[in-house]
Amino acid sequence: MKDSYETFSKVAGEERLQKQLAFSLEVDKEKSIFRQTSLSDHGRKENDAEHAWHMALMAYLLKEYANEPVDIAKVMIMCLIHDVVEIDAGDTYAYDNEGLKTQKSRENEAKERIYGMLPEDQRRDLVKLFDEFEENESPEARFAHVMDNLQPLILNFSNDGSDWQEHGVNAKQVFGRQGRSKDGSKRLYDLTERMILDQVEKGNLPE
Repeated sequence: MKDSYETFSKVAGEERLQKQLAFSLEVDKEKSIFRQTSLSDHGRKENDAEHAWHMALMAYLLKEYANEPVDIAKVMIMCLIHDVVEIDAGDTYAYDNEGLKTQKSRENEAKERIYGMLPEDQRRDLVKLFDEFEENESPEARFAHVMDNLQPLILNFSNDGSDWQEHGVNAKQVFGRQGRSKDGSKRLYDLTERMILDQVEKGNLPE
């Protein structure tokens, strides 16, 4: 199978466009990286691209609930690119303690290869945004993390906690994962608490 560069080597012309198209084709592979979260109405598992799209749209819709003013375009790009590294690194389930031990090193290696396909200025910009998201210190990164937590939560909520049950997850673990959402949106964290407690009360999430 041809690599992404070879695909466009004859038709793209200048090297910059060739690199941009090669990267665009490479990230199509994100559609084949499946997560542990099921689609609403007890559907199949979602893929990384669906997760990223859903997060970005939610960020735009819910921006009024951010604790601080945010550059929503920047938040949306963070949402769209944050899991591109999983093309190489694979998806690491939020409650997989063993996988979490090596997640950062795997994703850093993937970051260098995948973003390294781009022209240098765009590589630098996307790596900077990826790192900013990971560091979770700017208003935009904090709000993007709210979306990263809330998006799978609303799917799990719609599915009566089926993904938590599949993996033997309890309420303490979910609260631990979701806790940092209050740094980006106190209002949406209040919603998160109510959804978790609702699932506990219904017996879908053990305490």
